[in-house]
Amino acid sequence: MRIFFTGGSGKAGRHAVAYLLAQGHRVLNVDLVPLDLPGVDNLIADITDSGQMFNAMTSYAGFDEMEPGHGVPRFDAVVHFAAVPRILINPDNETFRVNTIGTYNVIEAAAKLGISKVVIASSETTYGICFADGIADPDFLPLDEDYDVNPVDSYALSKVVNERTARAFAKRFGIDIYALRIGNVVEPHEYKRDFPRYFADPGLRRRNFFCYIDARDLGQIVDLCLAKDGLGYQVFNAGNDENGMNLDNAELLARFFPNVPVTRALSPREALYSNRKIREVLGFREAHSWRAELAKP
Repeated sequence: MRIFFTGGSGKAGRHAVAYLLAQGHRVLNVDLVPLDLPGVDNLIADITDSGQMFNAMTSYAGFDEMEPGHGVPRFDAVVHFAAVPRILINPDNETFRVNTIGTYNVIEAAAKLGISKVVIASSETTYGICFADGIADPDFLPLDEDYDVNPVDSYALSKVVNERTARAFAKRFGIDIYALRIGNVVEPHEYKRDFPRYFADPGLRRRNFFCYIDARDLGQIVDLCLAKDGLGYQVFNAGNDENGMNLDNAELLARFFPNVPVTRALSPREALYSNRKIREVLGFREAHSWRAELAKP
């Protein structure tokens, strides 16, 4: 596939782009800074400028595409990861502006240019726990896509707005738009650096519900989304199979969520951030567990 990928230079994006390249896709990375990765094409553009998005989405990915003489080829899919990645980087209003206007511009350009598959990055923060003021409990566990998300911070709120924007465009244009509520992204080098610290102080991970998504497994999820047609608008939690913690659920629930209802039976280490939907609907199979990564020499 010929893929228009925004934000491919970021922490999550660069691993997803690498995975897509390895599957044989052609990727144009659209970002404010280029990605130095062999095989990827780069275009510097601002997602908050609607004209730039329409222009970029109708451009050549590289000089070689001029050779056939058939004009600019159409992109098969758009993957939109570009965003201010959390609170406390920019002022709150700027975070909200960039993320919501940028997402609107990207989806609008894709829909009006006839691109029928769009994947956008939503977030675990939409559940309202990660950036809560003080300690907040979820309404129930495990967290799944049917949860009534109701965050109070500018970043998570922008992601909820983006989900509604995606839903509106999917309905109006009859296209597939899948929103990935991406968990805490872990790169390969971060396991041995960070997980021993988490094990020593589990409370550090309460705001993330002890969840994580391996950056390479996130690439697999994106690729599975691109291959799955006909679902219209969908939301998927993007997380690994187990909690990123060396404790069983019985202890985690008793210590950190004692008053939270548990809606179904859980296996001892099953993720409290449920990835059941991506396993059952998309066919996701975890390839990089924290256990295997920590066992590597």
